[in-house]
Formats: sequence, structure tokens, C-alpha cells
Amino acid sequence: MNFGSIFLSEALGTGVLALLGVGVVANVLLAKTKGFDGGWLLINFGWGLGVFSGVYVAYKTGGHLNPAVTIGKLFSGADEYAPGIDITVGTTIAYLAGQIVGAFFGASAAYLTYKQHFDAEPDAGKKLGVFATVPEIRSYTWNFATEVVATFVLVLVIIGIGNTPTGLGPLAAALLVVGIGASLGGPTGYAINPARDLGPRLAHAVLPVHRAAPDRVPAGTGARSAGEYAETTVPQRKNSDWAYAWVPILGPLVGGALAGLVSAAVF
Repeated sequence: MNFGSIFLSEALGTGVLALLGVGVVANVLLAKTKGFDGGWLLINFGWGLGVFSGVYVAYKTGGHLNPAVTIGKLFSGADEYAPGIDITVGTTIAYLAGQIVGAFFGASAAYLTYKQHFDAEPDAGKKLGVFATVPEIRSYTWNFATEVVATFVLVLVIIGIGNTPTGLGPLAAALLVVGIGASLGGPTGYAINPARDLGPRLAHAVLPVHRAAPDRVPAGTGARSAGEYAETTVPQRKNSDWAYAWVPILGPLVGGALAGLVSAAVF
């Protein structure tokens, strides 16, 4: 496959992943949705099924959907990223670029789907949490360690699945993501995928998600009574939390590389 074909396959697959993953978080967090306050397991299953769908869309390139998986394959000593795709500088760039671009557009599509709910949500922190991971206890060292451990598990098992003729394929990967979210996702929201965090975080930075819900304020001297109110929209200050963004990028890359090295020794 050439650069463009690899890029398109991974972009489409990662776009589906981000659309469904960001979408389920929006459904749980944002005001006035059908799934509001649906809980952590709903988010876990939504992301897992996003992986399940995205891998099928990107089947031609092996459905990496994640720079940590690509880097893991690179460090595992494999000759190919997928059947017919040699590991080279060019193919590596095609995978990584497609994944980040796809995640950006997938998150943007999720925003359009929930546009009215973003407008109705007064909490800027929840809006950021729809797009990007946010730690529950901010400690860069421990947050980084969490992402390394969780991604190590993800990539090691994915490489093992690829070497084991179980026939489960995307379903096994989906259940793995659900399990990691349920078991290891509590501290940081389990990015375990640099593209999954960076692409949507970029979308948060450029999309008009800062608009606040309408505030009710006194209507002024023209009001017919003292209890009459008018609505006004007050923009929020948008903060995409770039100070934290390196953690869900570098942590998964380190975890993926370590998993690749270990897989070369044990598989």
C-alpha cells in the first residue's frame, strides 16, 4: 500500500473510533442528553465498541488506530505493520498522521452531533472532559506512570492477539479496551492512545465549544415587572489544558515501546 492508502485507512478507522468514543463521553457528561450520568461503564463500553468498529474500517492496515500500537509493532522487531505493508519511515509517518487527523475529525463530528448540548452545558470542565483526558488527581509523574502501565497492557495483549490464531480479532481488542478502562482507567481516564487525546484536544481548541449556556438576567428598565428576565449568552474562557497534554502523548508511546520490546522476547 502507498502512503495515501495507509493514511486514509487509518484516518477513517481512527475517525470512527473517536466519533463513537467522544460521542459516548458527551452522552454521559453533557446536560440534557438521553444518556446523562450513565456512568463509567457506559463510557468504557462505548470506547470498546468504538475500537471494535474502527478496526473493521481500517482492516487493510491492520486497524492500529493508535500510535502506541504502531510504535509497539516497530519495537517488536516485526517486518510488517500489516500484511503487505513493510515497516519503513514513510509507512510509519502515514500511520501516525492518519491516526491523529482521523481522531481530530471524528471528535469534530461528535461535537456537531451534540452541538446543542455543548451550548446548554455550563461547565467548561465537562466540555474539555468530553474531548480529552483529565486526571482525577493531578500528579504528572504518577499520571505518566499510569498511562505507561495501561498502554503497556494494551499493546502487549494486542501483539499477543495478533500472534494467536483465535479468530476473535476486533472483538478481543474491544473487550481489552473495556477491561483496561474498568480496571486501570480511574486515575487518568485512560488515554492509552496519543491520537485519541491529541486529535480531540486540538478539536476542542479550535471548535466553538466555549459558548456557555444562556444565563437569565434582569430584562432591564423595559421589563413589565420586576420578575421578568431576558436570556443572554456569556462566552466562557476556553482552556484545552495543554500543560497536561504531554502525559497522554508520551506515556502511551513509552508504554507501547516497552510492550514491543517485551513481546519480542516472549512471543
